[in-house]
Amino acid sequence: MLFTPKENGQGLVEYAFILVLVAIIVIVALLMIGPFLGNVFSQVNSSLSSV
Repeated sequence: MLFTPKENGQGLVEYAFILVLVAIIVIVALLMIGPFLGNVFSQVNSSLSSV
Protein backbone atom coordinates (compact mmCIF):
# COMPACT_ATOMS: atom_id res chain seq x y z
CA MET A 1 0.00 0.00 0.00
CA LEU A 2 3.01 2.26 0.24
CA PHE A 3 3.62 2.53 -3.50
CA THR A 4 0.09 2.38 -4.92
CA PRO A 5 -0.47 4.70 -7.90
CA LYS A 6 -2.65 7.72 -7.29
CA GLU A 7 -5.48 8.06 -9.83
CA ASN A 8 -7.17 11.18 -8.54
CA GLY A 9 -6.75 13.27 -11.71
CA GLN A 10 -7.41 10.49 -14.20
CA GLY A 11 -11.08 11.36 -14.75
CA LEU A 12 -10.23 15.02 -15.30
CA VAL A 13 -7.69 14.14 -17.98
CA GLU A 14 -10.20 11.88 -19.73
CA TYR A 15 -12.81 14.65 -19.73
CA ALA A 16 -10.22 17.05 -21.12
CA PHE A 17 -9.42 14.65 -23.97
CA ILE A 18 -13.12 14.30 -24.79
CA LEU A 19 -13.56 18.09 -24.72
CA VAL A 20 -10.60 18.58 -27.07
CA LEU A 21 -11.94 15.92 -29.45
CA VAL A 22 -15.39 17.55 -29.53
CA ALA A 23 -13.81 20.97 -30.10
CA ILE A 24 -11.77 19.65 -33.05
CA ILE A 25 -14.87 18.05 -34.59
CA VAL A 26 -16.86 21.29 -34.23
CA ILE A 27 -14.06 23.37 -35.78
CA VAL A 28 -13.72 21.01 -38.74
CA ALA A 29 -17.50 20.98 -39.25
CA LEU A 30 -17.65 24.79 -39.20
CA LEU A 31 -14.78 25.05 -41.66
CA MET A 32 -16.56 22.70 -44.04
CA ILE A 33 -20.05 24.20 -43.67
CA GLY A 34 -18.98 27.86 -43.31
CA PRO A 35 -18.61 28.76 -47.00
CA PHE A 36 -21.96 27.12 -47.83
CA LEU A 37 -23.74 29.12 -45.12
CA GLY A 38 -22.01 32.30 -46.28
CA ASN A 39 -23.35 31.77 -49.80
CA VAL A 40 -26.86 31.13 -48.49
CA PHE A 41 -26.85 34.33 -46.43
CA SER A 42 -25.47 36.30 -49.39
CA GLN A 43 -28.26 35.02 -51.62
CA VAL A 44 -30.89 35.85 -49.02
CA ASN A 45 -29.42 39.31 -48.57
CA SER A 46 -29.35 40.01 -52.29
CA SER A 47 -32.92 38.73 -52.63
CA LEU A 48 -34.12 41.00 -49.86
CA SER A 49 -32.25 43.98 -51.27
CA SER A 50 -34.01 43.68 -54.61
CA VAL A 51 -37.46 43.74 -53.03
